[in-house]
Amino acid sequence: MYDLVLKNCNLVNENKSSEVDIAIRNQRIEKIASNIDCESKEVLDCGGKLVIPGLIDDQVHFREPGLTHKGEIATESKAAIAGGVTSYFEMPNVNPNTSTIENLNKKFDMASSRSYANYSFYLGATNENIEEIKKHDPKTSCGLKVFMGASTGDLLVDKYEALDAIFQHCPTNIVTHCEDPKRLIENQEKYKKLHGNSLTAMHHAVIRDEECCYLSSSLAVGLAKKYGSNLHVLHLSTAREMDLFESGPIENKNITAEGCVHHLTFSEKDYEELGNFIVCNPSIKTEEDRLGLIEAVKADKIDIFATDHAPHTLEEKNQKYTDAPAGIPLVQHSLQMFLEFYFDNIFSIETIVEKSSHNVAKRFKIKDRGFIREGYFADITCVDLDKSYTVKDNILYKCGWSPLENKTLRSSIHATILNGNIAFQDGKFSDHLHFGQRLEFDY
Repeated sequence: MYDLVLKNCNLVNENKSSEVDIAIRNQRIEKIASNIDCESKEVLDCGGKLVIPGLIDDQVHFREPGLTHKGEIATESKAAIAGGVTSYFEMPNVNPNTSTIENLNKKFDMASSRSYANYSFYLGATNENIEEIKKHDPKTSCGLKVFMGASTGDLLVDKYEALDAIFQHCPTNIVTHCEDPKRLIENQEKYKKLHGNSLTAMHHAVIRDEECCYLSSSLAVGLAKKYGSNLHVLHLSTAREMDLFESGPIENKNITAEGCVHHLTFSEKDYEELGNFIVCNPSIKTEEDRLGLIEAVKADKIDIFATDHAPHTLEEKNQKYTDAPAGIPLVQHSLQMFLEFYFDNIFSIETIVEKSSHNVAKRFKIKDRGFIREGYFADITCVDLDKSYTVKDNILYKCGWSPLENKTLRSSIHATILNGNIAFQDGKFSDHLHFGQRLEFDY
């Protein structure tokens, strides 16, 4: 007897579309076939709806420990599941920072009883912690996060000697936030002199400008080439930076690129309406940059999609621009936002699946996830492409807001299956919602 059978699935997986049933036992996919009639404890009739691998978001900020007035592992992971995201990698800029193996292990211990989605955590780099970095076992977590231009506490790595040592000696994947600190400070001083207290979100894209990003990302790529490092550059925001990356399949690359849903969706014209609510780092920039990123996705220069989910309270965001923190909560609606590109004939569903699931699993060598395959964990998302969804009183983030409020998206999440169990269906969580699992890596 199976534990769960998904009937009448319109499966999109590994660049193929097929009509299948999927049988699950002991958390894993046991059989994929055109028709499965064997007895099962539970059956979910997908009714021809789209079925894809659960998304793996390689960049989120869930704010725990120390910043839990903004978000918590429990609240944000539930929001992720409601959005069809079954696994995530979380960032080290919490309090205390995750810049030691000890603090990294504490986060894993915490998540084991708080995270409803599957999880891993980055170790954070500093100017001084190269010995901790050398001890980082790639089998134990997703990699090392290097803030090369913006962070809290001591996580900003702005000394060339420290960066050089990190790229030379880091035994794991290096992921980077690339903005040049010197250029950033110069721009801040320049625009403060020009505008004083009149600075608003409209100035964010010129303070954190194209040159600020390119100087830093080109440095990171140069160091990775120098030492043969595994480098993944996060949340690229300019068309110019695309010249730093190669087209082609992710399997052939040591240097890869990420595009976030907000940089693909918004441009500087949206600051007038949304103001601080789309202020993030790196900044959302020009329409030409947005279109350049879209072309880079099509050319397979951008390999992975993510959110950089970063909640702040409404009170914090409603401060004047110079006091308001940067970051946008997005993980609950990212799949539906990416599917807007499908409805507009810009990206295929196959492309969205590849860059949201398959490529993350390949790049980070995640064990037995990211694909709908027999023997793999049953992390599966079912989407209704015929049912629209308005973002209103259904926001699940602890911060309680979204830049998409009152926007209608043309798809909805019908169900999310996590480790073989129906975790979310028709807008409701399971009464027997299980905690997620620590992700394993095949090194």
